[in-house]
Amino acid sequence: MSNKVEVQTRNIRLTEKIEEYVNKKAGNLDHYLPAIDEARVELAHHKAARSANDKNVAQITVYGKGFMLRTEERAEEALAAFDHALDNMQRQIERHKGKHHHGRGDGRSAAEVAEQIVDDETGELSPLLARRKKFTLYPMSEDEAIVQMRDLGHDNFFVFSNAETGKINILYRRRNGSYGLIEPQIG
Repeated sequence: MSNKVEVQTRNIRLTEKIEEYVNKKAGNLDHYLPAIDEARVELAHHKAARSANDKNVAQITVYGKGFMLRTEERAEEALAAFDHALDNMQRQIERHKGKHHHGRGDGRSAAEVAEQIVDDETGELSPLLARRKKFTLYPMSEDEAIVQMRDLGHDNFFVFSNAETGKINILYRRRNGSYGLIEPQIG
């Protein structure tokens, strides 16, 4: 175990057993990516969570030179949430390694290397961008956008012209059922 592990808790008593388990598991993350210098694990218990499956939250953040990876999971038990978060972190590390360590080196573009999708009906290759959609944006308030999003059955996101600001906004549904708003700005 070469990376440092910091364990923090909120509304949970940090027993020696939990600390030892977390240190052992999170300490082995450098096995997947040796560039990890430090791992922070936060275990929290939320008494007022709506669902029993959301009462315990585990967050894992790993730091290395030039990168930071973070994952969060919820479960009924604290260690179960930690195990799910650890699995997600391992997948993130593999993706990070794939992006930064497995270069193609053969001069091919990403489009040439991208996974090819075969159309079931024709048997021919389909482009990665399978559909292009154009639509007219009508100015509306944020509340109207939420209603419109629900009426259209868009579960994940809704693009609209904000009547108050005159700018394009993206409304999205968060994991906990509330809504978030993205207000893009051109840099």
